[in-house]
Amino acid sequence: MPGVFLGTSEFAGTVLGVLAASPERPDLVVTLPDRRRGRGRREHASPVAELAGNLGIEVLKSGNVNADEDRARILEAGGEWASICAFGQLIREPLLSQLPMLNVHPSLLPRWRGAAPVERAIMEGDSRTGVCVMRLVAGLDSGPVALREEIVIDPDEDFGSLSGRLAELGGRLLIEGLTLARRGEVAWEEQGEAGLTYAEKISAEDRKLEPSRSARQIHDQVRALTPHIGAWLPLGAADRLGVRATTVLDSGPAPGQFAEEEGWPVLGCGEGAVRLDRVQPPGKKEMGGDAWLRGRGQGNFPGQEP
Repeated sequence: MPGVFLGTSEFAGTVLGVLAASPERPDLVVTLPDRRRGRGRREHASPVAELAGNLGIEVLKSGNVNADEDRARILEAGGEWASICAFGQLIREPLLSQLPMLNVHPSLLPRWRGAAPVERAIMEGDSRTGVCVMRLVAGLDSGPVALREEIVIDPDEDFGSLSGRLAELGGRLLIEGLTLARRGEVAWEEQGEAGLTYAEKISAEDRKLEPSRSARQIHDQVRALTPHIGAWLPLGAADRLGVRATTVLDSGPAPGQFAEEEGWPVLGCGEGAVRLDRVQPPGKKEMGGDAWLRGRGQGNFPGQEP
């Protein structure tokens, strides 16, 4: 039962792992070319390429799947339906029509179409999210939905935990969707425009914590960007403190001011306060907020005298 899977990210890698352990195991995996990253700027294969190699699945690293040569290779292995998840390239005509694709998207469409649906759902304090498996079309995440399933977002859950759960769910739904699609038994559901929102790519500004916001908003921002991107708090004019985990408190110091509570640093917010549970000072490894406070000297807070 030949098939093609197109994906690049760690999320897509998890989906591929679930798919490969099923009768829907693809014969060809298509991913983006190796990229330079990290301190040494060395070339690294995508998470999907690494996993596919370990699983013994043929890998096509394509800079343009719409180019004739790569498109021909995809169509050769394509089967009746292909699958795609967090691939990183636009699929254009004629490939879009030549090979129907089921797309795994981690949101309850039409809410959070776009690049960062998991982060945006957490940042906005959504209590529920889920996965949709839809038909890939030219419009951004706008195709008809084959399957959807909701899950609850824990109020303290971060991106790492939530995205992992969504990827596992996405893999299971994709298997079911591919089976139904080949049988012609999908009950397609058009999305409509009610409740439509866009999950814009995370910007540099999205990472900056503003103490004028409420403690709950700060907490949601931190957990949405942990562990993969990271939020940070300005410390004076030139310094910044990475913040990886917080706890919401009902009260604390004035917005933007620090206080000590039982050995832990507490930051005042526009409403309430947050305890800094895990932080990453400039040039150092992640540590507990209590250790950071001890290292500064008891009561020696940014912008305040010890």
